[in-house]
Amino acid sequence: MNSAPWEIVIGLEIHTQLATHSKIFSGAATAYGAQPNTQACAVDLGMPGVLPVLNQDAVNKAITFGLAIEAEIAPYSVFARKNYFYPDLPKGYQISQLEHPIVGKGYLDIDLDGESKRIGITRAHLEEDAGKSLHENFHGLSGIDLNRAGTPLLEIVSEPDLRSAKEAVAYMRKLHELVRYLEICDGNMQEGSFRCDANVSVRPAGQTTLGTRTEIKNINSFKFVEKAINYEVERQIEIIENGGRIIQETRLYDANKDETRSMRSKEEANDYRYFPDPDLLPVTIDEQLKAQLKAALPELPAAKKQRFQAQYQLDHDAAHALTSSRAMADYFEEVVKHTTLDAKLCANWLTGDLTAALNKADLDIQDSPVSAARIAELLQRISDQTISGKIAKQVFDTLWQHPNSTADTIIAEQGLKQITDSGAIEAIIDKIIADNPDQVEQYRSGKDKVFAFFVGQVMKAMQGKANPAEVNKMLIAKLTP
Repeated sequence: MNSAPWEIVIGLEIHTQLATHSKIFSGAATAYGAQPNTQACAVDLGMPGVLPVLNQDAVNKAITFGLAIEAEIAPYSVFARKNYFYPDLPKGYQISQLEHPIVGKGYLDIDLDGESKRIGITRAHLEEDAGKSLHENFHGLSGIDLNRAGTPLLEIVSEPDLRSAKEAVAYMRKLHELVRYLEICDGNMQEGSFRCDANVSVRPAGQTTLGTRTEIKNINSFKFVEKAINYEVERQIEIIENGGRIIQETRLYDANKDETRSMRSKEEANDYRYFPDPDLLPVTIDEQLKAQLKAALPELPAAKKQRFQAQYQLDHDAAHALTSSRAMADYFEEVVKHTTLDAKLCANWLTGDLTAALNKADLDIQDSPVSAARIAELLQRISDQTISGKIAKQVFDTLWQHPNSTADTIIAEQGLKQITDSGAIEAIIDKIIADNPDQVEQYRSGKDKVFAFFVGQVMKAMQGKANPAEVNKMLIAKLTP
């Protein structure tokens, strides 16, 4: 459907699970994968007589995020009770923040199709997660797992500045990258550590008044965010163009059917009867704590990318790939530190062979079986012409399978050292030229592509161990009449 006469307006609410060892108001563990209802204590369950105690680490991580997006950090913030009934909410209310969030207005810059755009962030507030309803294997019933109840979340709310599903995904990816850089969230979307609610509306192009929005809840992958928004945009445009009107409601994205469907009418803040939580004092944040956390901020992705381009003479794409995660950037700099090589060669190997192997094994860089020091040694052997680039790939594959070995050991054990003896290479070349007079005649008559045939024959005869530069130089000399 052509959406040209329509402007799309999107705002995202991203729930980021903070990487604390305990919950936001209790000492219960937050580790993923425990048996159901083994990590929910009396505080999480809202038992009579218990009181919540705020987790300082959760506060520090929220402030750290706010500093990274250059947001206003509230010197005074308040926790409120958000009242609603749902089976996985044992207290009958969720402790959240409304009028006085811990993080105020900030921004995040995104890059899309070579252009930069600034996306406003309205606020980021702390809250506790609810439990989880389980519907499988219960034969018409639902199970309730309260392990997540009380897990600390930072809900990051954007301004309605996004104008396409692609922009929304770019913003979400940038935010995902940032919270992992800051090490305030592991970003594991499959485990629910980073999930998104998308508010979507459309309006006639040029109109300033916002259209009626719908909210798509709990989307946990970049691909599904794009698909859900695109579907919802088309659905809304079709309704309006057919004379209908959009109902403000909460919708669910069904990935199997690639469609959104209605869950319930959209609530307003007053439906939740917010009021300050009487069991929690207001949070006050002094300048000393802000200064301390600001001093501990790591080099952020945008700054690191610019530095990589300037310091290592990398192009935009390589610098972007290497700074896509803090762990990858650290790995790259560790490789460079252990070698005397051109950083571009290191970058090519990391973004090429290493990344391909990691993707195939479904591993993150921090779980790579081949350490940065081992990669550095391998690349050094390419540089000093001990092995060719082709043989290096073979050595890398062996290193991947036997990470306790070394490149030098593998090269020695498998006899992979490059042959640089010009006499040995010349003898092979002379034989191949003698055995292939037709190809020699073709090359000398101007068919340059035949040169690759001779290179291939020499490398095959020498099992890939001949120095390619030496082979090329000698072949040209021998084939030139």
